Amino acid sequence: MDIKQVAVIGAGIMGRGVAEALAVAGIAVILIDREEDVLQQSREQLRNDLRMRALFRQTGASVEEPEAILERIEWTTHLEALNEADFIVENVPEVTHLKKELYQQMAPFLPESCVIALNTSCVSITELASGIHWPERVIGVHFMNPVPLIAAVEVIRGYHTSEDTLNVTTSLMGRLGKEAIVVNDLPGFVSNRISHLMMNEAAFVVQDQVATVREVDDIFKKCYGHKMGPLETADLIGLDTVKNSLEVLYESYQDSKFRCCPLLKKMVDAGLHGRKTGEGFYQYHI
Repeated sequence: MDIKQVAVIGAGIMGRGVAEALAVAGIAVILIDREEDVLQQSREQLRNDLRMRALFRQTGASVEEPEAILERIEWTTHLEALNEADFIVENVPEVTHLKKELYQQMAPFLPESCVIALNTSCVSITELASGIHWPERVIGVHFMNPVPLIAAVEVIRGYHTSEDTLNVTTSLMGRLGKEAIVVNDLPGFVSNRISHLMMNEAAFVVQDQVATVREVDDIFKKCYGHKMGPLETADLIGLDTVKNSLEVLYESYQDSKFRCCPLLKKMVDAGLHGRKTGEGFYQYHI
């Protein structure tokens, strides 16, 4: 299957990153969001991101002008545009009922031959596919943030996912310069079942006054050689997203190890969501 046009639903941080990676690879993109303001902000932020990456390219490296890349992206608030897509990437937040509501709205506009990729880090692909008429064409693609800079993706095979769907997806990831690491479907997959335990326990360590935020992250960076500490990572992902994912994991497994740290809940309630709000475990200039 020759993928010529990809629809990306959701123009937030992840959707914008996916759209950038596709457009840079020469693929036409339809970026859909229900809010015109979000689309406008996404367009301006993407233009700035492309200009910054062009400035820091290696000497002699050939890089397209930002405007040429942006011309490959169509920005719209209309789900009807899905009719034109060969491949769809959905980026709704990690709240199961929101995703299922979106799929009901998408249903009248889904082309019969397209692949539907669910960009989720936590929710069962099989469960989400149950609300889509062609579950064999549904697959999980967990992009990592920042999407354009991470060289691999976690691809999740749902119960009904066909080999053709898997092959089309891994081929598209290859066009983006990303290695597809294929895993099976249970909530949290590999990445979040492990990483969210680490971030959550790091929050408990701070709450219990065992160590400061910086001390926790320094141990992981200086002792284990991690590029980022668990609390820096939580801020990058978004503390609200981390909390939502932990709630999905707790509900799915009924295991107390996924109980969200009260400090993390408190910070989310206070609007301290990390980098995107300017403050989380650390403070940022936005």
